[in-house]
Amino acid sequence: MIASLTGDVAEITPGAAVLEVAGVGYLVHAPAPVLAGLRRAERVRLLTHLVVREDSLTLYGFRTADQRELFQTLMGVTGVGPKLALAVLSVFEPQGLRQAVAAGDVDALTSVPGVGRRGAQRMLLELKDRLDIVVDDNAVPGSALAEARAALAGLGYTPAELRGVVEGVALPGASGEDMVRAALKQLSGREPAKA
Repeated sequence: MIASLTGDVAEITPGAAVLEVAGVGYLVHAPAPVLAGLRRAERVRLLTHLVVREDSLTLYGFRTADQRELFQTLMGVTGVGPKLALAVLSVFEPQGLRQAVAAGDVDALTSVPGVGRRGAQRMLLELKDRLDIVVDDNAVPGSALAEARAALAGLGYTPAELRGVVEGVALPGASGEDMVRAALKQLSGREPAKA
């Protein structure tokens, strides 16, 4: 298995990058935040996961071991393949995903393209066991996180605008009101989401 690659970024496309290593260009699919951090001709090291199929060998690249481990964990969830696992990591940073799972936040997971309500519920159920997350009884629907999300939606913010913001301000012990205030500060400095 190819565990990592170190080389120069030769090309960046919307879903992947070509990493040139010793004269060989490797096409490496990666989450959007990883690709956004790459620059052409930059020397980088990516941790990789190789998916072997009957008709293809596909490399997936990550900046951190945590991202790669979450990718592998996500692929173990029923109905989740490499493309969907990559989509989840394009929407969520590892900590944000853990917070959404701990909170049982189905709405957050449905913000991932290709994840419906039923798929999000299955993902939450399976990830709670695999990520060894202790679910706080106060962190279920009706929790401060859910209240903050509902309050911001009531102010007219769309799920696309809220993507990643609410989870990013969900600190242990924070009230819904505190989360709304912190989220509004973040949202005021952002570009409006594209519909």
